Amino acid sequence: MSQGPVSPVTFDIEYPESLSRLHLLLKSFLGWIYVGIPHGIILTALGFVVWIVSIAAFFGILFTGRYPRGLFNLVVGYYRWGARVNAYSGFMVDNYPPFSLNEDDSNPVGLRIEYPERLSRKWALLKLFLGWIYVLIPHGIALFLYFIAAMFVLFLSWWAILFTGRFPRGFFNFIVGMRRWELRVNIYLTFLRDEYPPFNGRP
Repeated sequence: MSQGPVSPVTFDIEYPESLSRLHLLLKSFLGWIYVGIPHGIILTALGFVVWIVSIAAFFGILFTGRYPRGLFNLVVGYYRWGARVNAYSGFMVDNYPPFSLNEDDSNPVGLRIEYPERLSRKWALLKLFLGWIYVLIPHGIALFLYFIAAMFVLFLSWWAILFTGRFPRGFFNFIVGMRRWELRVNIYLTFLRDEYPPFNGRP
């Protein structure tokens, strides 16, 4: 039986069969100290660098049709790092996020973006000048509503973990879907890929 086409962007979080109640309480009440401050400072600085890199990459695509590979790897690493912090802070994993841009198969949070050998100059121009119309407005509205629902789901999941030590699988997949959708939009707008992001968070 033939397989369908492989997506150039894959993001997933391995479902944990059990989660620590102690970690849950630590994240809830002290996470801003031991996660938010160190990772937040670094990711804020990296976010500024990624903004500069995206501008440089735009001109690279405009003149050569390619995203410089070193810059590409830096931006992918930034998204990977942020995804791991979000998964930990969002009670989805107990593995403390590493201070690293690198891919790690042992980490339950995985993000892979296939490097494109060629990128469209036309799409780069459209993203820069009209992306706010045809990407940010429709996806932004949908993701805002998704986010509201996800916060309610996360609240219920917090109590479920506290009493049962498990993140309800359906709720877990719902949150992963939101993160996946959000990542695809960011990946598209920062010129990493030309595929327009789908209006869903399915794998």
